[in-house]
Amino acid sequence: MHHEEQSFTLRFSLEATFPEDYEGDEDELVWTRDWESRVKPDIIKGIFQTLKRYPQWAGRFRNRGMSASQEIEIVLERDFSNRQL
Repeated sequence: MHHEEQSFTLRFSLEATFPEDYEGDEDELVWTRDWESRVKPDIIKGIFQTLKRYPQWAGRFRNRGMSASQEIEIVLERDFSNRQL
């Protein structure tokens, strides 16, 4: 069976600005909690909701050893193996 791959990266970089007197890491990155608990899950849910409109594409998660807080890989597959030539 022949198999082809192509990659597309959508990267989010989170940044926060603090007042001049901030000492750094005082809040233990609490500002990222909203991202992890609400924003990121909503984005991922939105991706899979969009994919439902394209049933020829199947989406699944793939873990390549990185923490889900650092990377989420979504594999999109399209199967042509049963196509009549």
